Amino acid sequence: MAQVLADRRDIDFVLYEQINAEELTTHEKYNEFNKKTFDLIITEARNLAVKEILPTFAEGDREGVHLEDGQVRVPACFHRPYKLLREGEWIAMPVDPALGGQGLPISVYNAASEYLVGANYAFTLYAYLAYSAGELIETFGTEAQKKLFLKKMYTGQWGGTMQLTEPQAGSDVGALTSSAVKNPDGTYSITGNKIFITAGDHDLVENIIHPVLARIEGAPSGTKGISLFIVPKIWVKADGSLGEPNDIVCTAVEEKMGIHGSATCAMALGSKGKCRGLLLGEENKGMQVMFHMMNEARLAVGFIGFVNASAAYMYALNYARERLQGKDLESFNDPDAPQVPIIRHADVRRMLLWMKAHVEGIRSLIYYVGSLFDRQICCDSEDEKDYYQGLIDLLTPVVKSYSTDRGFEVCVEAIQIYGGYGYTKDNPVEQLLRDTKISSIYEGTNGIQAMDLLGRKLGMKGGAVFMNFLGEIQKTVANAKTIPSLNDLASNVDQAVNRLGEVALHLGKTAMSPDVKIAFAYAKPFLDVVGDVCMAWMHLWRATIAVPKLEKIVGSLEPEARVKKAAKNKSAAFYEGQFQTAKYFINSILPITLGRMNAIAAGDGATVEMPETSFGS
Repeated sequence: MAQVLADRRDIDFVLYEQINAEELTTHEKYNEFNKKTFDLIITEARNLAVKEILPTFAEGDREGVHLEDGQVRVPACFHRPYKLLREGEWIAMPVDPALGGQGLPISVYNAASEYLVGANYAFTLYAYLAYSAGELIETFGTEAQKKLFLKKMYTGQWGGTMQLTEPQAGSDVGALTSSAVKNPDGTYSITGNKIFITAGDHDLVENIIHPVLARIEGAPSGTKGISLFIVPKIWVKADGSLGEPNDIVCTAVEEKMGIHGSATCAMALGSKGKCRGLLLGEENKGMQVMFHMMNEARLAVGFIGFVNASAAYMYALNYARERLQGKDLESFNDPDAPQVPIIRHADVRRMLLWMKAHVEGIRSLIYYVGSLFDRQICCDSEDEKDYYQGLIDLLTPVVKSYSTDRGFEVCVEAIQIYGGYGYTKDNPVEQLLRDTKISSIYEGTNGIQAMDLLGRKLGMKGGAVFMNFLGEIQKTVANAKTIPSLNDLASNVDQAVNRLGEVALHLGKTAMSPDVKIAFAYAKPFLDVVGDVCMAWMHLWRATIAVPKLEKIVGSLEPEARVKKAAKNKSAAFYEGQFQTAKYFINSILPITLGRMNAIAAGDGATVEMPETSFGS
């Protein structure tokens, strides 16, 4: 079976036809690039992914990680591709080349990462954590801290983590008990225990830099008294050389449902009284610093849900084209009729189109959010930057939750298309399902994302940010209404957007009333309908680009002419696919979304009213 992790034609469509990433090359920051260099980078990422990373997917899953003599050993097959990631400067692609990156726009970084992460995200987590922790130091660290840590983290010479979670304080970070005491030399002595620490220890690097949340003695309780510290595995001297081992060790690795190649560690800090750290940012401001990393991590986790879904869809599509089973319905009673590929069967086509609609819609949404970051960098107006940031903040919980929930469901459908073969370890979709599930849980469960959307994001700037979001969709609707063949689809999306505005207003008011618990019982359904409306928006947007180009290629939009041309012309086939996918989502999925909105607006209180004893014995 062909190893196709992502649809390059669709990547190019979103990158160049939908969000117009090539326009970025006119800006001073990106004027050393052009479309050709972007394409070469994405192609090289694909080559590295398919040739070097993908072979570690099943092997790394089978071997897993092991704690031996106090050292975590990753699967042996990870070492060569990690070295190649470092040498190719793939770890921190958007970062300044002087610090070991490629200086890429976020949108192009996403395109290259589709292949790298999609090949084996359990492997790429080691690199991502180094980059992500490095960003914290670049944003909030002192000049001395940047000089000590940044380049070695961005180049992958050193690793990184994010140490928040404790046994008694999972999502309730304010309940942590890790403590810090200031030393005469300005360092802090750290004591505590952390769990579920991704890449907490491993043998791919010579040192690991841990951002650790802890409370300084005498600090306020709750999140207001939390500070953040840089705690190296091996102490780093002022000249950048390595000193003695720090008192931070892995005490166990978790045995998990999936991502077996990723080291999920329990960490002990200061068990011998010799763990030292450096304050990152200001005292008692640790959560503000860490939220910077967490928000980016939430977008990254949404990306993980998406790329696994993309890979699962491509595997299932190829399988459906190759697998012969059953006869065409028209020939069902003909004993001599040949078997046909299962893609000819209506129910398989239904599953594939559902998968395609979500994979491509989420791709557009994630790239759109990436383009907002790029626009921020390229614009000079503070008001514009603030406008883009509002949209990023609003859409972050949607990207994280919707992409991971639907991503998992796409993997479920992929197994269904494979049938019994999909349930075995002989095919990759079984592992994709296992590996993907955690993405709806970590970096704040999807229920927490929903609470964030309702409790924080919906009311930003008195609701102006949410209205800006609806306004962006309405721009697409208005454009679509100028294309006759899209008028009905545009009207359907228009109806959904208006209803979403009404439901958001209702739910926001309920959240400020004595019925606050009922409001939050509907927070997750509300996030899901926001995600569905985003999908409808993205598909309508895609159709406004595809339909005029399809008409130009075919000469008309007459159905028979389109089908005939699509059979011979790849561009016509692609654009026809965009048109049909938009029709499917808007006409078949969006009506269900409207029903869900009606349920939210009705606000039945059964979830809250149900006595705890009535849930069962």
